[in-house]
Amino acid sequence: MSVSQVYKSDKRTMAKIRALLERVDITLDEHLDYSCAIFDEEGEPIATGSAFGSTLRCFAVDPAHQGEGLLNEVITHLMEDRMARGFFHLFVYTKPGSARFFKDLGFSEIAEVPGFLVFLENRRDGFSGYLKKLESKKRPGQAAAIVMNANPFTLGHRYLVETAAKENDAVHLFLLSEDAGPIPARVRHRLVREGVADLPNVVCHETGEYLISSATFPGYFLKSEEKILRTQARLDTALFVRIAQALDVTVRYVGSEPRSVVTGIYNEVLLESLPAHGIQCRILPRKELPDGRIISASSVRQAIHDDRLDDVADMLPETTLAFFRSPEAAPVVAAIRREQDVIHY
Repeated sequence: MSVSQVYKSDKRTMAKIRALLERVDITLDEHLDYSCAIFDEEGEPIATGSAFGSTLRCFAVDPAHQGEGLLNEVITHLMEDRMARGFFHLFVYTKPGSARFFKDLGFSEIAEVPGFLVFLENRRDGFSGYLKKLESKKRPGQAAAIVMNANPFTLGHRYLVETAAKENDAVHLFLLSEDAGPIPARVRHRLVREGVADLPNVVCHETGEYLISSATFPGYFLKSEEKILRTQARLDTALFVRIAQALDVTVRYVGSEPRSVVTGIYNEVLLESLPAHGIQCRILPRKELPDGRIISASSVRQAIHDDRLDDVADMLPETTLAFFRSPEAAPVVAAIRREQDVIHY
């Protein structure tokens, strides 16, 4: 038996794969860029696995064929495919009962959402190395943390950081590393660093692949069901707890989110989970302008999309506004205008 690719366009076979996954209580993830399966003599799938970017997911073996080494064949096939596409640092979502198969193949466990999933990577010193780098940037005194996309950096983001900086000795500001929208990460990071340059107790870090990335939290970037979002948020929270412990962080600041479904759910999970680990979750109301408008990165992107930057100039720090008014921003502005929908789900 050999492993074969299954194309999304093959609706009939994908329906069979969905049914196979459901037999072992797994829901087919809609965000996949590659799927494969092993078929029996009648052409029925008896083992399957899929991938999305650097993550492997959605594994199942027909109960009648377990113990035949089929899962190892599927995993090996997917790893070879991912590496051929340039993904060498691989991550795995799997049910707790299947984690041992990946550990036998050299994967190391990073975090677990008990009863739901285990998250692993194929580098033994991946997450532990990331934590060691963070530990070298610890500051004395009470430490807080903020994780932000800043797409782009607004006065609302600035208000959140400034409040945390006033109330704590150190603020560890984590910036999403992933290029997942029209504003490149290098631009987002630059605007944040320029926008907080006057706050000496703020330390900027990149999240890498360990916080709100397509590996840990794909639902942040792609529309997902609420059940999936909550599980992913719980995983991301478990990873954040480890990061907070490495930096002696005792409080995390987030902005309230009346519009984004994803961020609203994420905030709920943080509020439920962090206190059990000795970490306070402070949700600050969104910053409003004197005329009652809520400062929002989505509003800024929409204004840029519609060629109305001046309408949201009062939502932006001088550094962000200067960038978008400069010739340097032309490719970014063009990318935003090509987007059909610039509002975060």
